[in-house]
Amino acid sequence: MAAASEQHKKPTAPASPAIPTNLGDRAFKGLGDLIRLLPSGTVFLFQFLSPLLTNSGHCAAVNRYLSAALLAACGLSCCFSSFTDSYVAGEGRIYYGVATVNGLWAFSDPEASNKDLSRYRLRPGDFVHAFLSLVVFVAIALLDSNTVSCFYPLMAVAEGTMIMVLPTVVGGMASTAFILFPNDRHGIGYPPALAVDFEPE
Repeated sequence: MAAASEQHKKPTAPASPAIPTNLGDRAFKGLGDLIRLLPSGTVFLFQFLSPLLTNSGHCAAVNRYLSAALLAACGLSCCFSSFTDSYVAGEGRIYYGVATVNGLWAFSDPEASNKDLSRYRLRPGDFVHAFLSLVVFVAIALLDSNTVSCFYPLMAVAEGTMIMVLPTVVGGMASTAFILFPNDRHGIGYPPALAVDFEPE
């Protein structure tokens, strides 16, 4: 009986890994990439320092210069973070670096010269992500009430309308860009999972 039952069993093909190809999976992946793109740390720093440097929107000339310097520094930080990446070495330590045309410049790893880091080289998508990160920050920073009162107080009436329209436009741009240029970097602030990328020799 056991032999007969075994003859009636049909061989089962090995299960293939599920590939997220439907619209819902792609939408959630794009949302995750968008969250990673948002310069949350930079925005927090800006929102913390902006009331101090703008005197809560009551700006003198020196306040405008300081606020402009803060905007420039935060914008540069958003762009720079898009060109950083990281990997996990054999001892489980995470090393960060800057993407270059030849690979990753891992300035903190003494054994970086013995590793093949060419897969982390600069890609066209990095420049797209840097631009979108800057656009997201600018959309948030320039609509801040202290910034509006300091630099263009006459626009305060239109601020509410821009807050309703601008996030939708920026979100649409980011979603389209992530379909064309998926983001798989793990830069500063977004470390990789603790899977070893380079085994110790």
